[in-house]
Amino acid sequence: MARCKSCSAPLLANTNRCRYCNVRNDVDLHAKHDFSVHEKLSDRICPHCEKPLQTIQIQLDKAVHIERCADCFGLFFDLGEMEALLNHSVSHVIAINQAHIDNINTDRYRQKQLVRYIKCPVCQAFMRRANYAKKSGVIVDSCRLHGFWLDSGEVTHLMEWKKAGGQLLHEQEAQKKTAKVSRKQPRSIDSSRQPILQRENPGKETDLLDVLSYVARKLW
Repeated sequence: MARCKSCSAPLLANTNRCRYCNVRNDVDLHAKHDFSVHEKLSDRICPHCEKPLQTIQIQLDKAVHIERCADCFGLFFDLGEMEALLNHSVSHVIAINQAHIDNINTDRYRQKQLVRYIKCPVCQAFMRRANYAKKSGVIVDSCRLHGFWLDSGEVTHLMEWKKAGGQLLHEQEAQKKTAKVSRKQPRSIDSSRQPILQRENPGKETDLLDVLSYVARKLW
């Protein structure tokens, strides 16, 4: 049984928050990476605080540089970096725990959060808001040219969601949708149902009996 890292009380099944001390536990996640500041100030701007972001270095399979706001602790990932962090932090998930996924999303849901469109730290264009993997509960701000912005705490939310099987569930539903679409593809036309006039070889006279037979089938 998992225990709270703060007070050592047993954690209830399918939850990460201790009912005794209210501390949130990242159970069995090796996702809290140490980082070092690579550049104190970058040319990228925090979309909330409007201040230059820091560039920090995280060691995954190789060194990865992401931008971080020293005030609000938001993170900006270049394209592909967020997926690399999730894959490195949470791997070998083979089971889906729907109850745990629901509890994670409910526990972390921000009821009073205002809907606000923010600008890309690179190009300053307004970013698109979308629920990551449709059902993760994390609304990611994305720029299709430059990357993704996550507010403070959202990257841990995604790690917990993936560890509970959220990513695996998303992939299975995507595969079912693809299979369903493929089954709806139009069937090939049976050549025997095509008009005889089209099946005859060019230059060959069409037998009158065949034509009458074709017309009869059409009327029938």
